[in-house]
Amino acid sequence: MKLTKNQIDDLNVQVTLEIAAADYAEQVKKKLNDVKRRADIKGFRKGMAPMSLIQRLYGDQALYEAVNGVVSEQLDSFIRDEKLRVVGEPLASEDQPENEWKVGNDFTFKFDIAETPELTFEVSKADEIPYYSINVTKAAKEAMKKNLLNQAGSLEEAEKSDAEGYIIADISNGEINAEGVYVSIRNVAEDVRPSFVGLKADDKVTVNVNEAFTNETDRAAMLRIKKEELEGINPEFTFTVVNVKTFVPAKEGEETYNKLYGEGVVKTPEEFEAKIEEQIRSNHRQEADYRFAKDAREYFLNKADVKLPEKFLRRWLISVNEGKFTPEQVDAEFEGFLADFRWQMVRGKIMQQFSLKVEQEDIRAAAESYVAYQYAMYGMPNPPQDIINEAAKSVLSDENQVRRMEENVEENKTIAAIRENVTLVSKKISEDKFRELK
Repeated sequence: MKLTKNQIDDLNVQVTLEIAAADYAEQVKKKLNDVKRRADIKGFRKGMAPMSLIQRLYGDQALYEAVNGVVSEQLDSFIRDEKLRVVGEPLASEDQPENEWKVGNDFTFKFDIAETPELTFEVSKADEIPYYSINVTKAAKEAMKKNLLNQAGSLEEAEKSDAEGYIIADISNGEINAEGVYVSIRNVAEDVRPSFVGLKADDKVTVNVNEAFTNETDRAAMLRIKKEELEGINPEFTFTVVNVKTFVPAKEGEETYNKLYGEGVVKTPEEFEAKIEEQIRSNHRQEADYRFAKDAREYFLNKADVKLPEKFLRRWLISVNEGKFTPEQVDAEFEGFLADFRWQMVRGKIMQQFSLKVEQEDIRAAAESYVAYQYAMYGMPNPPQDIINEAAKSVLSDENQVRRMEENVEENKTIAAIRENVTLVSKKISEDKFRELK
């Protein structure tokens, strides 16, 4: 047996394996003897079929398994002895010669092996990354106050409809009738919306519902029919206004403060202003933290300057995804894959530098945080802990979710380590300028 190494470049190696008949003969013999002992062939007692028959029936399979076993063992030994940082797995070379699969023949195999580079950078105080402090402006506070008062507002009866309000109407096209339908005028298609503004009780307006309500699910719900029944109906409906409602923001005062923050938390306009500013600053910190994570990732990707065996990786991705994705689909996602792959390497190096690990407790806490966030999105900001625990168990039973949680924890620990160990360059910036950052 002969192994020849051809170093193509720093990250690519071609290995040629020349396997003589003597290198695999014993393995073929052993496999055929194993088959003979287990073979239950009609006309022969179990294990007593002649070897010539076993050879004829199973010889090709035994040869294939024996030769591939030798190849796999030699490749593994080569990778281990050379201490290669293999990416993916070895691929048959594009100039692989044809082999005639026949016992007694010699075989030649060529494999391409690619490596990831050794990363040598370090995170230190010599690394400077900006951290933005976003100014709180009067305009931002006024906008936040308006949003909060709207949040605490309510629908009240009005004389005429406006673009932010609702009408309650009976609608009919002569065949389909629906009474007391609530119509949010904001949800009417923009070019039809003006016909819904300025309506009073008892007014009538004829509307093409297909044009006014383009979402089929919402349209079917409004007409109180099944979605599949929409096709073929007369879309011209008469809307007879029963009532008009408009949205009225809450008035500033203790009742509104209690509604927004809880009983007695905010009592005066000054405390309300302070609470607004605190909320804006909190939002700005979250945005600044997100921006820092983005800048830190970009900074260390540039510093590490990770070179990858891109040609090999493209071939490998096409190979392992055969039947799942076309080569064209792999090509379309390839740049994104490379960016993520590079960051995984950089992140792994930083985790190693600071001896960071992802523990089971970290994943469990991440699952609970994820569940709590989901409940908050559905209007339950403070669900009981036992509900969170039970839902988190369900999340952690999904392997894909666990992998996602593990990656998120690793990302958060990496960014936290960077933030603690680099020099933060504080930069004050306006909200408008911050939004313009790329």
